Amino acid sequence: MMADISKLMDNEVVMAFASYTTIILSKMMFMSAATGFSRMTRKAFVNPEDCASFGKGENAKKFLRTDDRVERIRRAHLNDLENIVPFLGIGLLYSLSGPDLSTALLHFRLFVGARIYHTISYLLPLPQPNRALGFFIGYGVTISMAYRLLKSKLYL
Repeated sequence: MMADISKLMDNEVVMAFASYTTIILSKMMFMSAATGFSRMTRKAFVNPEDCASFGKGENAKKFLRTDDRVERIRRAHLNDLENIVPFLGIGLLYSLSGPDLSTALLHFRLFVGARIYHTISYLLPLPQPNRALGFFIGYGVTISMAYRLLKSKLYL
């Protein structure tokens, strides 16, 4: 068992995937913290118990509200969840399928860059088609890896 793990650690594609996965998951964790921080600083909560430290009764209810800025960060985070989770699964299978290192690096770098660009364009906000470009590049990378897997390595 340890020899199998050691062999994986020697696989450059798997290690590259692990590196870029760490970057993109860290970015996703940052988005979660950013949502919470924004809720606190803008005093915009969705759960009554979260308002308790700001007052009681009717006074606390005024903090039970939506805020456009908080919602923008939350939507960017939700979009990450919709796109990063498929990348993780398909990317892992792709990494284990023995792709060329340079092709794999191109996939990983494009995906991570596209997701970071998507977040920046969502939060600033930049005019469209900036956000759409970030989304479709990342989505296309995941489809490309899935296609390569289905075409050459998986049995249907």
